[in-house]
Amino acid sequence: MNENNWIHRQGEKKNKGILILILIILVAGVTITLSTSQTEMTVYVSTDGSGDFNCDGTDDHIEINEALAYVAENPEFTTVHLKGPNTYLISDSIFVGSNTILEGDPTAVIKLKDKADWPLEKPLITQRDSSESQNITVKGFEIDGNHDGNREKSRGKGYYNLVHFLNCKNIRVYDMYMHDSHGDGLKVVKGSDIQFYNNTVYKVGHDALYIIYSSDIGAWNNKITCRTNSGLRVYNGNHVKFYNNIINSEGEGGAGIEIQKTGSSTVMDDIEIYNNLLYETNAAGIWITGYGSAYSKDSAKDVYIHNNRFYKTGINPGAAWAGGVVLNGFYNTLIEDNVFDGCYGAAIAHKQVDEEFSSPGSDYTTTARNNIIINTRSSPTAGEGYAFYNQLEDSHSFILQNNCLLNNAGGNYMHAESTSDREATPELIEQLNKDDPSEIQDLPCAEAIKSGPQNISYEIDDGIDIGQKKGLIYEIKRTISEIIRSIKKIFLSFISGESDNEELEIVLPLVISDNRLKEENPDSTLRDTEYIDVGESPDGGKYRGVILFELGQLNKTNKIEKATLSLFWYYPEESRKEDTILEVYRPEKWCEEHISWGAREINTPWKNPGGDWYDKNGVSQGSTPYSTITFKSSSLPDNRYYELDVTELVREYISGKYENTGFLIKARAEDSDYIAFYSSEWQNKNQMPRLSIEYKNE
Repeated sequence: MNENNWIHRQGEKKNKGILILILIILVAGVTITLSTSQTEMTVYVSTDGSGDFNCDGTDDHIEINEALAYVAENPEFTTVHLKGPNTYLISDSIFVGSNTILEGDPTAVIKLKDKADWPLEKPLITQRDSSESQNITVKGFEIDGNHDGNREKSRGKGYYNLVHFLNCKNIRVYDMYMHDSHGDGLKVVKGSDIQFYNNTVYKVGHDALYIIYSSDIGAWNNKITCRTNSGLRVYNGNHVKFYNNIINSEGEGGAGIEIQKTGSSTVMDDIEIYNNLLYETNAAGIWITGYGSAYSKDSAKDVYIHNNRFYKTGINPGAAWAGGVVLNGFYNTLIEDNVFDGCYGAAIAHKQVDEEFSSPGSDYTTTARNNIIINTRSSPTAGEGYAFYNQLEDSHSFILQNNCLLNNAGGNYMHAESTSDREATPELIEQLNKDDPSEIQDLPCAEAIKSGPQNISYEIDDGIDIGQKKGLIYEIKRTISEIIRSIKKIFLSFISGESDNEELEIVLPLVISDNRLKEENPDSTLRDTEYIDVGESPDGGKYRGVILFELGQLNKTNKIEKATLSLFWYYPEESRKEDTILEVYRPEKWCEEHISWGAREINTPWKNPGGDWYDKNGVSQGSTPYSTITFKSSSLPDNRYYELDVTELVREYISGKYENTGFLIKARAEDSDYIAFYSSEWQNKNQMPRLSIEYKNE
């Protein structure tokens, strides 16, 4: 690097250092020594020439990565600092090494470029090394995911996660403003010792914090407005503390806090959620669910929820899992000293969101004590407004002690009872709005008011705006929520390969959307689950799936040699009564956000519930599929893809004969032949649906 690429900061004490550095450059030509008066040894990045590395507003990731590489290669340096007020426009990922701090001024902004066209699971900030990394800190600046400049991609599918670490430990992300993205704020897979605090997260495209197969997690003092999924989420993680957070939504998203357990490979027995304010969340304030294959009682137990306030949680009238705390599949849950005010459907409910979230086992108990539950409201799909609602009375039960209840629209209990709960007094309700709840003396449930949440400042009203970054001197712009998603026109990069014919190439288009169609939930749009399924399940009900791939990078002049649809079979792990003959058809055009068993678009029902299709001969609802494959009833998933030849249908799409509407997959008999494949929501991209295309340029 020549000396014009960096300028040392002023000061007579540094002159000698500058001369030495210039001499080293002239003599060695390979060594750069950056002078600093800070004991932490910081490398500065700017856009005005004042940094050690200087960006020009185009491909700024290059200079930032050069600075990070320098720190990684010179252990005496620890920190890369982004100077503000500057916007650093990036068109590739930023890579942080072990034992490194990436920090910035509050007015320093990392922003994704317009039409970045990155593939799935490519984050804005990630680790430098693919192997295990450790001791990484990201703090102090702003990340703009530039959602509106990249509308050709779908939210919640894994595009443009802001910060993503895999197999890393000792991760710190704090004092950040993260907003307007397609994916997660911070996603950590198979990590440990993770701290996420003092952040403002506004309308990211999935979870603000998403923890998968990780342990020792703390999240506190965050202000989060959800858009697509949850505020804080743990999937098969343990040793978790979520506290002093404020979480809401603006009519979008899912639960405020989400805890998920599946399978027997992990233990979740140390999770504490306390002193949080959850208000006007789209679905449940807290959703806790176990599902999938069987697991022991000791591997999903002892969640402790206390000293939180729930206000008007579950505002979406179409969300069956609206409410305060909605849970199933966890043993010995304790909910105490919380205030539930105006929750929709139910304040505390045992409920499964869908069949896929049906928890294995039975004898689950939830103890709720010393809570105040008032003004619970009716919801069209979530309940009549109960204090306690046990929809799973065959496998779940409540132990209710000394709760104070008043003015709950549906009554205090549905499939639950208590001998010690009592009606709240007017004096108690009056104290809910007092500035100093410590004045409460001997009122029933006074502890629920006195104990929290007390150490976070908040104000609830219809105009509350928590999209403000504390400490910033400018007002954070807010974007208008999407009303209609743009038609997908994704220009995806492709992987090319060589063969004997130099013109032969292979392209692997990515999934735009894959949705499940479920007969027993004819009005539900199921696009965010980690699998797609077909056939008839043992307990009744039919399932079909639709998958849409982007084909826009091919054109009519391309001669399609072969197209293969690959699906990774994973369930069930037991024999079935009948063979499953899977078939592929051409569906009528459908909308990924509104498709269901009963409709292909909002206010546009299918002519034939379960999907309208054309077969290989162009016959409506015909029985000659474009492709088929048989899964014998005695065969079991064997950790591999299964392939279907869909060459003819892809040719018809590429030639323009038909508009690309994707693939409808179904089982021929739909009689005791249920199987499931991983979807594009699955965390392992090497097991997601694939479409491989071999073609020639004519």
